[in-house]
Amino acid sequence: MTKTLYPITVLGAGSWGTALAIQLCRAGGPVTLWGHEPELMADIDTARCNERYLPGIPLPESLHLSADLSTALAGVQDVLVVVPSHAFRAVLDQLRDVLDGETRLAWATKGLESGSGKLLHEVAGEVLGEAVPMAVVSGPTFAREVAEGLPTAVTVASNDEGFAADLAARLHSSTFRAYTSHDVPGVEVGGAVKNVLAIAAGIADGLGYGANARTALITRGLAEMMRLGEVLGGQRETFMGLAGLGDLVLTCTDDQSRNRRLGLALGRGQRLEEALAAIDQVVEGVQTAREVRELALSRGVDMPITEQVYAVLYEARKPKKAVKALLDRHQKPELS
Repeated sequence: MTKTLYPITVLGAGSWGTALAIQLCRAGGPVTLWGHEPELMADIDTARCNERYLPGIPLPESLHLSADLSTALAGVQDVLVVVPSHAFRAVLDQLRDVLDGETRLAWATKGLESGSGKLLHEVAGEVLGEAVPMAVVSGPTFAREVAEGLPTAVTVASNDEGFAADLAARLHSSTFRAYTSHDVPGVEVGGAVKNVLAIAAGIADGLGYGANARTALITRGLAEMMRLGEVLGGQRETFMGLAGLGDLVLTCTDDQSRNRRLGLALGRGQRLEEALAAIDQVVEGVQTAREVRELALSRGVDMPITEQVYAVLYEARKPKKAVKALLDRHQKPELS
């Protein structure tokens, strides 16, 4: 069966947006990559490589580049937004005036809206209306590995089964597999909370606490993710899949993760500002820790690891004291 190779536009020319654009080209069909910085997009087009975010990875000749939003969206039904969570609403605000009634919107952004703590499908519904077909792409992915064509699997979640199936097919190639789901809130919670937990795992490793501590943090972190996710409408099974446990393990254990690298730096005694400057890209877990903590407090969800990550990031708590606070908690049944 031949899949339909319809055009698609990717909004966001960072590492992940560029990697997904490359993958969509690899899978076939016309692809446009839009970025808001004209000079950067011109440099990428000239070099045929995004040297700032994915150095050394050549762009396919079939990938078109644009810094003009109207041009990038011309003749396109499906749009994939891949920008940091703090910019998500602003990009949708720009889209509102240029999209037509046939457009379908997807995003591969992971996180919560800054200030409100809203899940991104809630933001999209507010800005564009509930009638627009929407989907979220998430799972255990590092941009460079996807760009290099290494084997990868993701989840595409949507309340519109047809859109989920179309987008999964559009992403599919010999090295990239996409599974479908209808659990949008569960997939979104998994993609957001795992970044906070990766900071915790990095802190533990930076302190030299070993594999036992790292594994305990991952396992108990998964329990926190599931508690919050179910309260927010997610399904328990989702958190045992690619967008939950899969993404959590990846982000907590590999140094390609910016969130884990931040935790490592903090555990080794580096100041937050210095660590962020050294990474020099958005570390989603910093903002998300604040939003997840507020959500947990407002919903009465027990999230002790998240609470301690927040304290390290925003209350200047020493990492060793944060770990001690976790170890000093009262004993309880594991599955309570």
